[in-house]
Amino acid sequence: MKLNISYPPNGTQKSLEVDDEKKLRAFYEKRMAQEVEGDVLGDEYKGYVFKISGGNDKQGFPMKQGVLSNTRVRLLLREGATCYKPRRDGERKRKSVRGCIVGSDLSALHLIIVKKGEAELPGLTDTYVPRRLGPKRATKIRKLFKLEKEDDVRKYVVRRELPQKEGKPKRTKAPKIQRLVTPVRLARKRALLAEKKARYTKTKAEAAEYAKLLEQRSKERKEKRSSQRASQKKAEQK
Repeated sequence: MKLNISYPPNGTQKSLEVDDEKKLRAFYEKRMAQEVEGDVLGDEYKGYVFKISGGNDKQGFPMKQGVLSNTRVRLLLREGATCYKPRRDGERKRKSVRGCIVGSDLSALHLIIVKKGEAELPGLTDTYVPRRLGPKRATKIRKLFKLEKEDDVRKYVVRRELPQKEGKPKRTKAPKIQRLVTPVRLARKRALLAEKKARYTKTKAEAAEYAKLLEQRSKERKEKRSSQRASQKKAEQK
């Protein structure tokens, strides 16, 4: 079985082939998100703790969280479900997925290091891979650089260097900051609120005017009816 081990704090990952059934037996009958002691893989993994994050069987079908089975099953999936990407709005489809219980039929198992051991693992815990992209949302940029509310977030955007072309100057690229509150945004918000308030006031005034008109029409009808009745009475008396 192939074990894909990742170490999120350093952004590194490593694959290793394990053929020894005794080592793999510790992972059998474990579910996704359960933790396993790393000692079973050898002395170099002493003190390490792995969390099972997924895997796939020999035919390539992925493990799905919540399916309490160690075999392949067919489920009716819809939008928002893992292991399925709808092509049309409201589409549902029956797909084959592997249960979340680890078995001997898996070809790959994904593990995450949740606790580091005593020894360094070459190519995994002793190296650091920098993130290619920085944060894009304004609040996350503030959190990363510990900025105050008054600081200008645009000065702290992480810029990415583009491959330099021959005979041309070096170029960098920065993401468009999301949820950035600027004076233009505040002015637009004030304008929208003012428009909403004006619309509400206009509707209220029109409703009051319409109610007044209905009342006037009703009063006119009553006067007309009473005058007709009075004229009929006079005609009867004659």
